[in-house]
Amino acid sequence: MQLPSPQRDIYTVARLNAEVRAMLEGSFPLLWVQGEISNLARPSSGHIYFSLKDSNAQVRCAMFRLRRIGLRFQPEDGMQILVRARLSLYEARGEYQLIVEHMEPAGEGALRLALERLKQKLAAEGLFEPAHKRPIPRLPQQIGVLTSPVGAAVQDVITVLARRFPSIPLVVYPIPVQGADAPRQIIEMLRLAERRGECDLLLLTRGGGSLEDLMAFNDEHLARAIFAARLPIVSAVGHEIDLTIADLVADRRAPTPSAAAELLSPDREELWARVRTQQARLVARQADQLRLLGARVEHLVRTLGYLHPTRRLEQHQQHIDDLERRLRQALSHRIETWAARLARATTRLESRSPARSLQNVAPNLAALERRLQQAWARRLEQARGRLSGLALSLHALSPLATLERGYSITRRAEDGILLHDAAKIAPGELIETRLARGGLLSRVEKCMTGKDPS
Repeated sequence: MQLPSPQRDIYTVARLNAEVRAMLEGSFPLLWVQGEISNLARPSSGHIYFSLKDSNAQVRCAMFRLRRIGLRFQPEDGMQILVRARLSLYEARGEYQLIVEHMEPAGEGALRLALERLKQKLAAEGLFEPAHKRPIPRLPQQIGVLTSPVGAAVQDVITVLARRFPSIPLVVYPIPVQGADAPRQIIEMLRLAERRGECDLLLLTRGGGSLEDLMAFNDEHLARAIFAARLPIVSAVGHEIDLTIADLVADRRAPTPSAAAELLSPDREELWARVRTQQARLVARQADQLRLLGARVEHLVRTLGYLHPTRRLEQHQQHIDDLERRLRQALSHRIETWAARLARATTRLESRSPARSLQNVAPNLAALERRLQQAWARRLEQARGRLSGLALSLHALSPLATLERGYSITRRAEDGILLHDAAKIAPGELIETRLARGGLLSRVEKCMTGKDPS
């Protein structure tokens, strides 16, 4: 007796690749893989495709556009990189591949590991504790800036301070901001600034860069020098996403050089409002003192009136007159002193008035306004041309144009339903016919379905 053959489970290629893909993606966690880039391709989609190889093997890799946007360097063929990726399979070709979620130059991974260990070490020693942070002066008399004298960071600081409070002087202590010898030179300049004692706080800053570019500010010796410094130190290294050990040890961290200048400079308008408030309080206080002293003088005069010895009365009256004169002179002198200081402050503020800057830019505004009007006129003319073209196209497609060529539209008069088939109407029913100009109301005498109307 012949046994029936078992039913075979036959896979399609697509099914096989789909199940292998599910098995690969479910069996491996995110992997760190190091190798050399080859066969790099950058299609217009924004994704990148390449092979990651070593001396013995290679594997295909794909990095999609949203992940690529976060790259801080440009991948090139022959570059050694470290990627974090998940294992997958490209079903259309049956090739397994790595889907890259993060990429960095191969040496940067070791730098990050060493940096993290140093952070943990310094944190354990208490160098990052808020209790050790020195207060930042609210109105510094002079600011020392440790940065490259030719970099963008110092220009940002100067620009912001000139806008907010230009009377605060700056002293730039030039330092290299990257390189193997940069930490030692930064420490020497930091100590020189403290010895000179010409500033009441220091700003340590530079522009953004890669992790390797910022390594000078992740140096252990520099961190300990910042911690031991007597002057308050504000650190603004790199961009907002960059966080160096110098930022953690410093008394205050700013995300950018411009933000640091905002932090260290008071608002000139706010201070001017405070001056006016203090002036009003001073005038009121002086008026109160004058009233009080005047009342005391009157009391003394009345008291002296009760004393009979004439000489004593005359002496007291002379002494009172003298006190009154000296008092008025002292008050007048104080009022003149404050008025002079107020006049000087007013002159300084008026010399920096935004109105003068507006006078300089007024001609440019007129030219820009003319250019804007000309541009809008051109745009309007172009829009009118497009509108005319679209109106012509719309007219060509309009049912009214079809009616002009001799066609008509017929509806059943009872319910207004359009008629496409003679079988949908019966003899005796009323129909409405729409012509290019006007229409007809007719009664059907005969329906010719499927026949030549002639």
